[in-house]
Amino acid sequence: MSGHSKWHNIKLRKGKVDAQRGALFTKLSKEIILAAKSGSPDPEANYRLKMAVEKARANNMPQENIKRAIARVTGGAGEKEIQEIRYEGYGPHGVAVVVDAATDNRNRTAGELRFLFVKHGGAFGETGSVGWIFEPVGVLEVDPEQRSEEGLTEAALVDGVIDLEYGHPAEIYTDPAQLAAARAALEKAGLQISGAFLGMRARQKTELNGPALSDALNFLELLDDHEDVQRVFSNLDASEAALEALAT
Repeated sequence: MSGHSKWHNIKLRKGKVDAQRGALFTKLSKEIILAAKSGSPDPEANYRLKMAVEKARANNMPQENIKRAIARVTGGAGEKEIQEIRYEGYGPHGVAVVVDAATDNRNRTAGELRFLFVKHGGAFGETGSVGWIFEPVGVLEVDPEQRSEEGLTEAALVDGVIDLEYGHPAEIYTDPAQLAAARAALEKAGLQISGAFLGMRARQKTELNGPALSDALNFLELLDDHEDVQRVFSNLDASEAALEALAT
């Protein structure tokens, strides 16, 4: 495993989850708005929107909140426009970072994110400054249940799947265009999909341990907790031993 998956797992082990339901609902609402803007306001005709609505329901977001988010796109709410913006830069110890944000004030968001990067010894870059390190992928979060890494790998041998990172949850990477088809095939094979989204995967990794790893993880967590940040992708890598040392 590496980067996004390992960071997610270490957060869970340390109990670092979204503490405020309201903040989580805000992020979920923004993803629904962006998804609805990208296509049809009907989840059955817009797969990104369908995934966003499923995630919202899985997190017990009220149906009224979901309807209100979709209404912002169809003209039913009359609020500020939410824009989808990608930021790039280097975090502590040279870790490459891509941030997907959703905001109604891009200048404010850029300023706040720039401050976080600089404060923690990083550098806020221009578009493309680190993007070349990453490739677009579909991401399926899967509960491996009682399967070993070998068993999960065997179950994941379906069209569209390009790689797998074992963990709890595991992450299965797909061709972006085949995310929906791969998900359907994996569910038919008996796997439990807990999340599905279009993301980024690093082609080159930066491995850290000890205090440097702690610095990087804390920085990524601060980014993830920002109210306008939807997803954070990095090329951070670490051994299981290094992560376990931080979790104790």
